[in-house]
Amino acid sequence: MRLTAAVIGASGYAGGELIRLLDTHPLFDLVWLGAHSRAGAPLGEVHPHLSKGDRRLSHTVPEDIPLVDAAFLALPHGASYELGHELAERGSAVFDLGSDYRFDAGERYEIAYGAPHPAPERLGEWRYGLPELFSLEGARRVALAGCYPTAVMLASVPLLAGGLTTGPVVADCLSGVSGAGRSLRSDLMFGQVAEGAQAYGVATHRHRPEMEMGLEMAGVVTRVTFTPHLLPIQRGLLATVTMPAADPPGDREDLLGILGKAYEGRPLVDVVDRPPQTRWVAGSNRALVTAFFDSHTGMVIAQAALDNLLKGAAGQAVQAANLVFGLEEATGLDTTGWMP
Repeated sequence: MRLTAAVIGASGYAGGELIRLLDTHPLFDLVWLGAHSRAGAPLGEVHPHLSKGDRRLSHTVPEDIPLVDAAFLALPHGASYELGHELAERGSAVFDLGSDYRFDAGERYEIAYGAPHPAPERLGEWRYGLPELFSLEGARRVALAGCYPTAVMLASVPLLAGGLTTGPVVADCLSGVSGAGRSLRSDLMFGQVAEGAQAYGVATHRHRPEMEMGLEMAGVVTRVTFTPHLLPIQRGLLATVTMPAADPPGDREDLLGILGKAYEGRPLVDVVDRPPQTRWVAGSNRALVTAFFDSHTGMVIAQAALDNLLKGAAGQAVQAANLVFGLEEATGLDTTGWMP
């Protein structure tokens, strides 16, 4: 079985990773690349590391996009509303890395983005894409989870749902600059981010409502305090999630046991017995999770590390596509990282 694929939004970092993964996938044929801002440019000019052949990027005009089995959208916020819907209506399975259809209700979307969703009646047509926690069986429209929510939920959901911890949840996360995308911004220039660390979106980041939605989907209703930090590294994301332990509290063996049970048989999440590092997962499509019990405060500290461009974006999209098309979920996805 061969499957055709298109990448729309191919000029960005996540789009480039989609191209790399699909080019080496044993069952996908990447037949179309679209990037409105770089239309007409040779792929090798935009992504020199992907300069195989003489492919060029096309305009993302809906009528010019061919009917494919799988359409991957890696577009800025607001650009997928119509295009994602139209491609799905034509018959393609659509995998949207953006946030346009992530929320299950217009009210949550408005909290996150400060404006009404332009098509709230369509939200129920899309499945939230975090495969280890939520089934994609029968899905044809998948809105992939954001990078921060992916890490926070992988670390916390089994512990909360299993009764070993309670809310509220405090999530402190660190991410490399590629998580902010490829657009030219003065606050992301080398001189601004090198040799320093900074918090941003404090108490206002749009991923907090998404985290609370995901926890509720897993049967946990609680509030989240979320603080993201920008690190002067290219890629990688580390989430540290602090939660009150249940009464009576379990020990660390209980915590690791429930994480191990939750991810048993899932090739893209590994439970480790020490604090994970971002360098261990750079270039890899897997996430590393662990948890500790702090007997001094009665708190549980759970952690997850992942590559924000892979398990937090493009890799998770390909994983979702594998599942939608009945393939083994890690098909075409490397689980070894780059070191050093």
